[in-house]
Amino acid sequence: MATPSSHAPPSYSPIPASSRRFKKQLLPSILYSSILLLPLVLVIVNRRPEGVSQVPPEKVSRLISHGGLTFSWTNIMLSWQRTAYHFQPEKNWMNDPNGPLFHKGWYHLFYQYNQDSAIWSNITWGHAVSRDLIHWLHLPCAMLPDQWYDINGVWTGSATILPDGRIMMLYTGNTHDLVQVQCLAYPANLSDPLLLEWVKYPNNPVMIPPPGIGHEDFRDPTTAWRSPGGDKWRITIGSKVNKMGISLVYETADFFKYELLEGYLHEVPGTGMWECIDLYPISLKEANGLDTSANGPDIKHVMKASLFDDGNDYYALGTYDPIENKWTPDDPELDVGVGLRYDYRKYYASKTFYDQNKKRRILWGWIKETDAEELHILKGWACVQSIPRTVLFDPKTGNNILQWPVEEVESLRSDSFEFNVKLEPGSVVPIEVDSGSQLDIVASFELDKEAFEETTEADVGYDCPTSGGSVNRGMLGPFGIIILADENLLELTPIYFYIAKGHNRKVETHFCADELRSSVAADVDKIVYGSKVPVLDGENLTIRSLVDHSIVESFAQGGRRVITSRIYPTKAIDGEARIFLFNNSTGASVAAVETRLHPSRSGR
Repeated sequence: MATPSSHAPPSYSPIPASSRRFKKQLLPSILYSSILLLPLVLVIVNRRPEGVSQVPPEKVSRLISHGGLTFSWTNIMLSWQRTAYHFQPEKNWMNDPNGPLFHKGWYHLFYQYNQDSAIWSNITWGHAVSRDLIHWLHLPCAMLPDQWYDINGVWTGSATILPDGRIMMLYTGNTHDLVQVQCLAYPANLSDPLLLEWVKYPNNPVMIPPPGIGHEDFRDPTTAWRSPGGDKWRITIGSKVNKMGISLVYETADFFKYELLEGYLHEVPGTGMWECIDLYPISLKEANGLDTSANGPDIKHVMKASLFDDGNDYYALGTYDPIENKWTPDDPELDVGVGLRYDYRKYYASKTFYDQNKKRRILWGWIKETDAEELHILKGWACVQSIPRTVLFDPKTGNNILQWPVEEVESLRSDSFEFNVKLEPGSVVPIEVDSGSQLDIVASFELDKEAFEETTEADVGYDCPTSGGSVNRGMLGPFGIIILADENLLELTPIYFYIAKGHNRKVETHFCADELRSSVAADVDKIVYGSKVPVLDGENLTIRSLVDHSIVESFAQGGRRVITSRIYPTKAIDGEARIFLFNNSTGASVAAVETRLHPSRSGR
């Protein structure tokens, strides 16, 4: 638990202009068109690991108007929704991941948590630890809203591990008068591998909103990185000026006193409030993560912002110049907030950390519910964290990252099957498994080149969200997998590819998730999501889907694009949940080759 302090509140006078300073130092074509489904590996995961101010829009779940639910939900249906291998607290509401770190053999995850209810309010810092990022031990809350500077919420923050091993945790406090300020906490006992006790700095807050920044527009400090001289540290904080999203940079020598640097690290007009900013280096040459302070040749910097106005996490690749204190995108058309997203469904407030244990960068993301808030109260819990993902540069495209589930998730595989399937246009083929509720599915598709070349134009302007879903047929799609379906296909969720070809022979591959028929209940959101995905010459079309009851994370082309879905079936649950392969194109047959079933190592 956090140790309280008695430091009295200051007034919120503007930071003097003299304290602001700037220091100068040192597709191409797709493959083919008669669709060949290469090895589809389906792995069953059988065991469940042990383990104020205005409410922000993303913290509010779907509300049912006119006072009630429209479907008669049973305890069996609601109990099925709880995940088996994604992180979630034992009960109540959870949102943003906070301050992830590795310390003395344990991975630590802190998170925004309401101890009292399954809705957003009274935010504290929950705390859990794990040896493997999969099996979690729940610990007492790390910090409570018990001081004037955080009495209305201990909000999002980040950890920095100093060279001498000290841990500095910066977080946003929401004060007694609803001003967002930055605060410092640190472990009371660094020798404790579980870091059970946290001390709040007696002279908090360490940063207050500077001139021109709204009192409710100043939040979520990042992990710190070294300043050019190596004797100081920098962090960035999200904000806005009118409708322009901005990233402020502060510099400190000791984490107790801070100076605001001149200008912005980056800004993008029209993107609104930036929160949960992240800035981290990524290697162009090596398949491993980098410490947050790394910079130099063969390194790019990923900048990410969670856009308060539209509830999505956007990232861009670019160059960080520490002398000029500026980050510049490689491609202005793919800038933060207007280009690429980490995930194309419900994924928000993400945070990375450098895992010095395995030399990798790991990404956490908050997955909110998309059903009615009344159901959260009935269940007694709401929201989960994504499976932690590794992040690497994609050397083949040169303009995106690759996200992939951490290798530890494979320890949960209990069986492995490969099989052969042939699909004619319009066909749906069942795959025999005991239950489709907990799966790790890997599918690879190939198109016949000759048939593809004969198709001169197909579905120009196709877009997943406006497509009407997988029922709408075209020459070259849709085709893919169907998860969480009942035997009669009254409920189903297709994850699929759709290929569009223009008159100039330009090919676009779309990766989509269709939730329109995911549940017969009306108390849940049911939408089609997705995006274009780069597919290079010679590449097969690949999907990996992690199915864990009501959450499905799907990765296309090795993690170039990701879609996370929340699914709330009423029939396709427990032993009734089925999986299918389908091909709803009008002009291409589908074959599966080298399909086999293999046993796999069981989880602990």
